[in-house]
Amino acid sequence: MKENTCCFLGHRVIHETEELKEQLYMTIERLIVEERVDTFLFGSKSRFDSLCLELVTELKQKYPHVQRIYVRAEYPYISEHYKSYLLKSYEDTYYPEKIVNSGRAAYVERNYEMIDNSQYCIVYYDEHTAPTTRKSGTKIAFEYAVGHGKQLIKFPLVAGGGFS
Repeated sequence: MKENTCCFLGHRVIHETEELKEQLYMTIERLIVEERVDTFLFGSKSRFDSLCLELVTELKQKYPHVQRIYVRAEYPYISEHYKSYLLKSYEDTYYPEKIVNSGRAAYVERNYEMIDNSQYCIVYYDEHTAPTTRKSGTKIAFEYAVGHGKQLIKFPLVAGGGFS
């Protein structure tokens, strides 16, 4: 799945602005048009994931071939009713076999799965607002993606930001 695939990772709470939405929209569209990205992997539990899903869904109007896939960190087995519900927003969903029995690490392991199966990672990681009372799952994912040589696009953008 790696080639032409992008995942999204980010904090549960973000500083959401119109500028952020515009930058994300333009970045995602550029990946679709210039890099031929056609598959986007999503997790859950963060406003960043929700925002990116909204933007990819909007772009799907222009680029109907784009696929949105929800990678679950909970519920290895789901009912047809729940699957139907998810498929209203996504083209597919799956639970990674390797995270069965991961316990509290399920979200970290799910993020690793998404990173491993992506060529690009769009990450909202702000070291100034990351939690300090516990380990940040976004920081863990960001460092994992860096260590695995993924093409990262980090938000919030800094001057000259973009691919790293």
